[in-house]
Amino acid sequence: MGGVIPKEQIILIVTSIVVGTIARILTIKEDFRQYPSYPNGYMIHLVTGFVAASLGAIAIPALMTKNFVAVTFLTLAIQQFRDVRKSERESLKDLENTEYAYRGDAYIDGISKTFESRNYFSLLVALGTAITMQLVDSKSHWINIISGCVVGFILLYILKRFSKGKTIGDIAEVKEARIEIKNDELFVDGIYVSNLLGSENASKLFQDEGIAVVIIPKEDHFRVTLENFGQRQAALFEATRTLGVKRHHFTRRDFENGRVVIALVPIINDKEKLIEAVKKTPLLESSKKSQAVMNVNMVGRK
Repeated sequence: MGGVIPKEQIILIVTSIVVGTIARILTIKEDFRQYPSYPNGYMIHLVTGFVAASLGAIAIPALMTKNFVAVTFLTLAIQQFRDVRKSERESLKDLENTEYAYRGDAYIDGISKTFESRNYFSLLVALGTAITMQLVDSKSHWINIISGCVVGFILLYILKRFSKGKTIGDIAEVKEARIEIKNDELFVDGIYVSNLLGSENASKLFQDEGIAVVIIPKEDHFRVTLENFGQRQAALFEATRTLGVKRHHFTRRDFENGRVVIALVPIINDKEKLIEAVKKTPLLESSKKSQAVMNVNMVGRK
């Protein structure tokens, strides 16, 4: 009977898997971006989250029984999670031509990295739960379970706070903008946008049904992020994904003061939703620059 797993280790493993899987469930939410889609997108990420939690849960019992070969499965987990990122990237790129506006490579890369990192959440939360239960090692199984759950969810909270990114609304003001058509040329708040409206009917459509917002950086150095092409493309994507596009969509920047314009003729004409969608567009990792780090580096050179 030497191969029988002790009851205490079964409880430890099951509790850690459950807490780790719940951690993945809590980090999957269908927000205004409506991604992942229900139900297939949820199923894929829940299953990979369960696998990640399982790997984290068995690590401690494997070490305690000196089964070091089992611990090497953690290295396979890293490769598996990288494959998750790769498959997400490929899937989103395949969908680019079906969207109203392109997400852009920078946005796709950010989304795929996010889903990879959330699998690490499951692994680390399950591992933290298992370590806690092993350290408490009370005669009461319920004390072990409760202790493990508390530490696991505290760890999840810390990880979520640590990984939480900012949005455009955190670094800029987003306001409704005035649309003007001059000689078939489109202007938004005095910023030249396009001469590609074409026919008089198209110009009239934009004049009557078009809506636009202007993004104004709160500080001058935020222009580096907001004027990044990938960041502007992400904002345009969120605007068109939220409201749909009847015809035409544009993003332009003002070189003088860093204002960025989003303009379109939407299917759902709701200016407040447009403002909210642009505000909640995530800041892309590839476009962010730390002003504090830049200042430190400049001081160090003097």
